Amino acid sequence: MSDLDNALPWLDAVKWDGDGMIPAIAQDAASGKVVMFAWMNRESLQETVRTGNAVYWSRSRRRLWKKGEESGHFQKVLAIRTDCDGDVLLLSIEQVGGIACHTGRESCFFNELRGDRWVPADPVLKDPKDIYAK
Repeated sequence: MSDLDNALPWLDAVKWDGDGMIPAIAQDAASGKVVMFAWMNRESLQETVRTGNAVYWSRSRRRLWKKGEESGHFQKVLAIRTDCDGDVLLLSIEQVGGIACHTGRESCFFNELRGDRWVPADPVLKDPKDIYAK
């Protein structure tokens, strides 16, 4: 983002892709660990700023998705940054309950390449059946 972009309204200064989306990385503010990647559109970013909780655009559901709406594992947003090009967001978050992934793990980035195989490197903290029991 150049200094000139700072003169634009904040939503217009963000570089949206052809579908009106921007990648968003959620990083735990305390540990620095990347816990999630998702997409945002203008409405989800506005709602995130308005509420202070992460709201993403779910491409599979084709709707706004308030992180934690089903699991209770909300993300309190402490800061939002863009990269130098303004085409990626970094959310500094407090992960409520310590679980960001629908698999019951702290982070969605739990598979590690070991040799020629992806191996789960992080433990399941809570069984997803218990998280999503209705």
